Amino acid sequence: MHRAKQQFLSCKIAPVLLLASWAATASAQQTASDPQSPAPAVGAATSRTGPISGYMDFHVNDAQHADPVLDFHRFVLLFTHSFSERVRFVSELELEHAVVSPETDGELELEQAYVDFLLARPFNLRAGMVLAPVGVINERHEPPVFHGVERPFVETLIIPTTWFGAGAGVHGELWGGFRYRAYAMETLDAARFSAGEGLREGRQKGAEANGRHVAGTGRVEYVGTPGLVLGASVWSGDTGFAFPRVDTGVTLAEADGRYRVGELAVRGLYAHAFLDGMAALNRAVTRITGVSPNVAEQMRGFYLEGSYFIVPRPAPREVALFLRYENFDTQYRMPAGFAPLPAFDRDAWIVGATYFPDPDVAVKVDYTVLRNRSGVVDAPNSFNVGLGWWF
Repeated sequence: MHRAKQQFLSCKIAPVLLLASWAATASAQQTASDPQSPAPAVGAATSRTGPISGYMDFHVNDAQHADPVLDFHRFVLLFTHSFSERVRFVSELELEHAVVSPETDGELELEQAYVDFLLARPFNLRAGMVLAPVGVINERHEPPVFHGVERPFVETLIIPTTWFGAGAGVHGELWGGFRYRAYAMETLDAARFSAGEGLREGRQKGAEANGRHVAGTGRVEYVGTPGLVLGASVWSGDTGFAFPRVDTGVTLAEADGRYRVGELAVRGLYAHAFLDGMAALNRAVTRITGVSPNVAEQMRGFYLEGSYFIVPRPAPREVALFLRYENFDTQYRMPAGFAPLPAFDRDAWIVGATYFPDPDVAVKVDYTVLRNRSGVVDAPNSFNVGLGWWF
């Protein structure tokens, strides 16, 4: 996408974030002068297990044309501390794939570590290692809160969950059922974008992140109707610092909705990423490595999911069936002179069940039918079983 298009999107987005910040500030001033206004929420980070909580998940993945894989995918501990009623600390330390070694894909990551300064319900400050407030799963990805053994493809490849980095910003709850989060945070590294995984490998993860450019991100949600959550998110920033004279940038916009009535629940999400300067980036990487990353100038994806609790009794007799359709393309639009690969235009059907022996424990089973537009590269289906819990 040309720079003019990105600037057009940024011009449209910036007033929204500024308006949200202005509204929050005005509401905070009203709260300070109105003794009937509610006090700021101060216990949101407190677990009934004390200052330590966490979540874990264990998977068995049996994909076509490969041996089954047993993987203790995540072991996550959250540590919290309240310095006072107005200052609190929240952190999240995650071990992926059980072992960190050159022979495995294991990682040890600090996904959150921030301090909240709780001024008033409509306006609070946050600084440290933060989660980008983009999409549904990135901020709430504990196994019992979503169906399916694996996270949605769209919220893995288009939105690079789990997406975190060093940053600071504001958050709060406004009148009429609206709430918001807006941060300035570290940007992505365009030199690590790829054709198949999109933006995912470009995350700097707060590890001596390059600070030449700073990205802006924000999310607004409506939660004023029982059972309904509507949200919209944006992330925008310059991403070019690895190559001299290569100017790149990314703007990602997203909208989502969730609704539950009785035992029926539906959710959907659409995400679209606009990348500027990818032709120059592809050529620069080719000169160095001899291989073009073939990064697109647009990526997009969406999913729709429905679920129904066929055994709606309280745990341990609570069972839900679900069906999700996903469509995602990490080479949706290519820069001039570069051709898309059909293997990266994909869709998937995921059907399965979730059993809750306890409200905080989920036993999951699903079958995933993955397809692409290539007549050469196969997209394997898979049968998956998982056990996840949080405390």
